[in-house]
Formats: sequence, C-alpha cells, structure tokens
Amino acid sequence: MRAVQVKEFGGPEVLAVREVPVPQPDSGEVRVDVEVADVMFLDTRLRSGWGLDFFALSLPYVPGGAVGGVVSAVGAGVDPGWLGKRVVSQTAASGIGGGVPTGGYAEHALAKAETLVEIADGLSTEQAVALSHDGRTALAVFDRAAVAPGDWVLVTAAAGGLGTLLTQLSVAAGAEVVAAARGTDKLALATRLGATAAVDYSEEGWADRVREITGGGARIVFDGAGGSLGADALTATADSGLFLGYGSAAGGFVETGAESAVARGVTVLGLFDVVSGPIDWSALARRAQAEVAAGRLEVIVGQAFPLDRVRDAHSSIENRSALGRTLLTIAARL
Repeated sequence: MRAVQVKEFGGPEVLAVREVPVPQPDSGEVRVDVEVADVMFLDTRLRSGWGLDFFALSLPYVPGGAVGGVVSAVGAGVDPGWLGKRVVSQTAASGIGGGVPTGGYAEHALAKAETLVEIADGLSTEQAVALSHDGRTALAVFDRAAVAPGDWVLVTAAAGGLGTLLTQLSVAAGAEVVAAARGTDKLALATRLGATAAVDYSEEGWADRVREITGGGARIVFDGAGGSLGADALTATADSGLFLGYGSAAGGFVETGAESAVARGVTVLGLFDVVSGPIDWSALARRAQAEVAAGRLEVIVGQAFPLDRVRDAHSSIENRSALGRTLLTIAARL
C-alpha cells in the first residue's frame, strides 16, 4: 500500500510517499480502508523533531492520528458487524493524553475497535474526519466553560478547526464573540460564523482593542494560540473570568502572566485540566456529528490535498495560510 513516511526529521521535504506492507489487525483492532486522514498542527511539530521527550517516536514512521473510511478487516475479539461500516477513529497508536498520532497517512490504517465511531447519515467522510479531534474537544472545552447568554467570549486562532467550532457554539449559546485571528480571510470567516467583532492579532495593541470592545475584558477566553498571543489574550480576560488555553500554535501553552491573572480572580485552565477527568469521548464525537448533520454546526474544511501533496498540506499549516481543518484525501487500494 501507499503511505507517507518520515525517515528523518526536518521540513515538509522529508515527507515521502512509499510502498509499505498492509497492516494486519491485532486482537481488539480493525483495519480501515482510508478515504480521508486528518492533518494536525502536532503532526508538523513531530515531523520537525520536536517533542521527542514527550512522544515515544522512532524513525521511520507514518504520521497521522485520525482517519475515516470503511472497515475491511477485524481482529480477534472484534464484532464482525463492523465490517463494511463507514467509520471515523483515532489510529491504534494514538490516544488522548497518551500514545503517538501515527499510522494515518496511508491507504490502510489500524484502529482500536473501542474508538470507532460510525459516521452519521448525511455526513461526508471529510466532515467526520474534520470533527475527529476538534468536534469532541470543542464540546469538552465548551461544556467546561458554561457559556451563558450575554457573555463576552474571546476566541483566539478563531479561524482554526477548534476556533470555528467554539465560535459557533458560543454564538448559539447567546454569547457575544470577539474572534482573534491573523489576516482578512480568517477574520471574514469568523464574522460569517457569527462573531460580533473580529480583531487581527498581528496588529499591535490588539488585546487593548478586545478590552475596549468588551467593556473591560471577556468573561471567557478560549485560547487556541498560546505563546505570546495567548499571554496577551490572558490580559484581555475580565476580572473573575475564565481562561481556557487549549492550543500552542504560537509557541507553547500560556504561562507568562498567569500569576497576575490569578490575582485578578481569573481561573486559568489548560487542556489537560479539562480532559483529565472522566469523559465519554465517543459520546462527544457522536454529539458533534449530530450537530453537523442537523445543520446546527458547520465544520470548516479549508483545504484538502491528495496523498502525494502531503508536503503542501504541512506547508499550509506552517505558513499560517490554512483555514479550518486540513485533510488528506486517499483512495485506498488493495
């Protein structure tokens, strides 16, 4: 089968499509004939050699932590009723709070039967895969925030996969949303999705602008940027507000300024503070799919690339041109 392999760490040029053996499912696993693979920001970081102290990654490896397609084989102990079903799942090697997101950029991938989610009627495989990580995470983070009608909510990285969903969920809850992103296209997308105001965080003083718009700061901040942008967003959180940092696209999770924010009564939570408790991730995945199928939530697939253009997929994320979710489209061969 064809798969993308990384044989050395580096830039997008180290991604190469090669012929590798078709994987066979072990006990409790299935093989998925992959139609679509998710492409994450984390994939680009791992490919560059980052995070080896946290992720047990060895060369060569096949990137990709989530796939969608049709179950073509089942291992021992797996209900054969899964055969032929359209599913979405994290890969067998991946996992929330553990594992490594590998094995997905391929014509065939392994998944654990316990993580399979059947794709809802009316949803395309592309939509389901775009929701595979972002849908359930957005709902977990949003539920924790308890957004109420009339709240001012700030969403950074608002044009990303999670940001677009959190913007819509907050608007549907009756909140006023300030969307922060970079560039006119991303700000226009956030406005189309219902944001009351859109602020370009590449401009100096953007956090001051947010405080001005919200009348002193947002009661809830969903930060998908991290780094210095996240630190600025923390200053735009209202006294006694809630800051939820779930992203690190701008250079790491927020730490700078957290002490002064806590002194103002701000509750500062990271993603692991949200996901470490008992969460039914499969239920959240089904709920996200149901919201999209019912037309109450729009999933944004900004760009999709065939397998042999995987380098372009990674480049679109790294150069910050990507909107919404980035996917690889794959035609599986036996």
